[in-house]
Amino acid sequence: MRLIQVAQRATDLRRAAEFYSELLGTEPAGVFDPPGLLFFDLDGVRLLLERGAPSSVLYLEVPDVRAAVPALQDRGVEVVAAPHVIFHHSDDRLGPAGSDEWMAFIRDSEGNTVGLVSRLPAEGESPPGSGTPTGRQR
Repeated sequence: MRLIQVAQRATDLRRAAEFYSELLGTEPAGVFDPPGLLFFDLDGVRLLLERGAPSSVLYLEVPDVRAAVPALQDRGVEVVAAPHVIFHHSDDRLGPAGSDEWMAFIRDSEGNTVGLVSRLPAEGESPPGSGTPTGRQR
């Protein structure tokens, strides 16, 4: 089984198309209005922005969240939480062993929260008990 589609609320499809086209670096795969559906293809998983969908939190992988967030902020995107390490991968169950998982959160054009995630080489020795959420700020 694999994930095929994720839906997110969008009250203004035109505004959402502009925001997500710029964020994702790609144009919509399809717009159907009515009934109010906007699709993006994320490597085989459809992102559906829909007027009637409930709000959810999307987590999007970016090469380096530490560089992505200031660039988005310069474009006027609201930053909800600055980039920070949330997890050290001591093994490869959830990500590459020896990497740190960085996250930041932004607000999209429709008021939804979007998580941005990067798995980057660890910047030093991990604290005792690594492999669990650390809440460390860098």
